[in-house]
Amino acid sequence: MLYNLHTHRFTNNSEISELVNQYPWEFYEGIPQYSIGIHPWYISESRLESDLKTIEEKLKLPECLALGECGLDKRIDIPMDLQAKVFEQQIALAENYQKPLVLHLVAAYQELIAIHKKRPIKVPVILHGFSKNEPTAKALLDCGFYLSFGKYLLRNPELATVFRSVQNDRFFLETDTIEETLMEVYTKAAVIKNISLPELQQQVAVNWLKVFKK
Repeated sequence: MLYNLHTHRFTNNSEISELVNQYPWEFYEGIPQYSIGIHPWYISESRLESDLKTIEEKLKLPECLALGECGLDKRIDIPMDLQAKVFEQQIALAENYQKPLVLHLVAAYQELIAIHKKRPIKVPVILHGFSKNEPTAKALLDCGFYLSFGKYLLRNPELATVFRSVQNDRFFLETDTIEETLMEVYTKAAVIKNISLPELQQQVAVNWLKVFKK
């Protein structure tokens, strides 16, 4: 079994356990396991109350494995104070229902760490699509967070050193929106970690069970 931490495409492949990203305003029934959250790009104040209500309803269900993707993005026009407010509301929901958080984070790593220091996040936190340097990775890992790798592992050779430095019990793999297959990501990851593909699969399976309890 392969585990896909974050994808926007439901493949219905019996050999892949995938966490399919869903949004509260366009929810699709019939997806066996998913995350649901308000992405910072799509924050709408007029819809915020109903979006949070939908997220809370879904978090009660066993097929909803996580809240996300949510987070902070300093490269968009939505004010950071509004982003932070919506993010902290979602952190509270995730903690209330004891579901992990899948984060979208762009140029706001220090802001995340500051939020965590002010009010430690009490559920597992996974930063999806990680692409930054070793010091940033270490700072996040020191907070107890997990890092998920995908597109940039395939496309940025310099990320190999960062991925190699991440403890084996603290990473996930994903496809997000790329055309490449999850197996291509796994194969690349195994080469970088200098372990066999079955060993890598086993490690990701252990990490998945630890975080998602299934």
